[in-house]
Amino acid sequence: MSSVVKSGLLAGLLVLTPLPVAQAAGGDSLPALGSGGASVSGGEEYRLGRAWLRQFRAQTHTWQDPIAETYVESLIARLLPYSDIGDLDWTVTLVDSRMLNAFAVPGGVIGVNQGLFAFASGEDAFASVLAHELGHLSQRHYARRMERAEETQLPTMAAMLAGMVLAAGGAGNAGVAAMMGSQAAFIQDQLAYSRRFEQEADRVGLEALDEAGFDPEAMPAMFRAMQRLTSLQGGNPPEFLLTHPVTESRISDTQARADQLTASRTARRDSRDPSYAMIRARALLALNSDNPAQAMSELRQDDPPQAALDYLQALTDAHGNRIDTALAQLDSLADAWPDLTLIPTSAAQIALDAGRYEAALTRGERILRLTPGYLPAQLIHARALLQRDPGEAFAALRDLSRRQPENPRVYSLLAEAAGRSGHKTWGLLARAEELQLTGHIDRAIKQLDIAEDNAKREGDFGMASRLQERRKDYLDYRQALQQF
Repeated sequence: MSSVVKSGLLAGLLVLTPLPVAQAAGGDSLPALGSGGASVSGGEEYRLGRAWLRQFRAQTHTWQDPIAETYVESLIARLLPYSDIGDLDWTVTLVDSRMLNAFAVPGGVIGVNQGLFAFASGEDAFASVLAHELGHLSQRHYARRMERAEETQLPTMAAMLAGMVLAAGGAGNAGVAAMMGSQAAFIQDQLAYSRRFEQEADRVGLEALDEAGFDPEAMPAMFRAMQRLTSLQGGNPPEFLLTHPVTESRISDTQARADQLTASRTARRDSRDPSYAMIRARALLALNSDNPAQAMSELRQDDPPQAALDYLQALTDAHGNRIDTALAQLDSLADAWPDLTLIPTSAAQIALDAGRYEAALTRGERILRLTPGYLPAQLIHARALLQRDPGEAFAALRDLSRRQPENPRVYSLLAEAAGRSGHKTWGLLARAEELQLTGHIDRAIKQLDIAEDNAKREGDFGMASRLQERRKDYLDYRQALQQF
């Protein structure tokens, strides 16, 4: 395996995860000052994975859909207790790409392309891919592959992950696309798992599927569907199979293992639950935003629950600016499916996007009374509150940033709320945090310099001192990223 990264990479690598909150003058608190990570699980893999995520965000188009992202998180949370991983500090990123792909990076970064939603007709099939990726993490296949390489150092893993920036998304800029073409053989060699690793991930994934209440038969069925897709595409495999090759023997082995599993069918989720089909509808509409009728056609092909079709029709109506029709349909669905928080949250999102801020605020507050920790509703509520009371929005978002320290969307909103409510230094700092989380470290450093100057002008020398320390962290982080 090629080693294109210097051996000193991890010496300066910073985990940009907040420590316990530091207090500034006036009672304000900073989201992240100083480096942490000594106590996080995964050690060097965690730090490398989080640095990779920032690089990935900078070079690909992510799918900004908190409702879909929260749904994927719920599936992972359901699988994790049975995936042999232990205490994993994980995060999810969704990719705006039609390519059929999912990936898991050391340190607990789990990515899913929109194309996987489009391809997987049911929740069990979708979950089987997640379970397989968690199997790779649980068996530490990246690290073990690195140890077998000619140079057995963590920087070799960094080189592999740098290649994954190119391979995983397929939605980057023209320069990244060109690099993908010229380095395809290198990337495939770097990322392809051995047959043994694939079998291990299949075994762990199947057992996790079964114990979490999913149908283990979905995994071999998914592999067969991917194999058929390869044939239909003239031997050109989907992105997922470039790094996870499927053979007849592997399918047979997976099928045999699935047949042996005997999880109680009563433990499985009600097949009538339309949650997955609704999230799939969101992905299909995002992929076919110029032609919503195509999204409906693709969804209908797999005989989804009627509720999912009605949900997609409501989203399509909103897309066509038929707001009242869309809200009425979603309210009716919410009455029929009162436990599916994604439905009223979708209605609140539509009201917000239509500029009906009071309605969005009311709807958001109603959701949060029932499910206080539901992030999509928290974001909608904060955005609506920003239009009515920026100061209150600033306080709410500052609190949310403590609980969502790796979420660029939260810091983007916090920067806006701080600016509108007269907290200029905080606004500059929040913008810097958003920039560093999305891989734009040079711009983040400039923002911190401006924030420090502003703090000094305002006589807040405690804040200025903390910003100076934060700048050192950013410089260390930049040094690490330059060696990817």
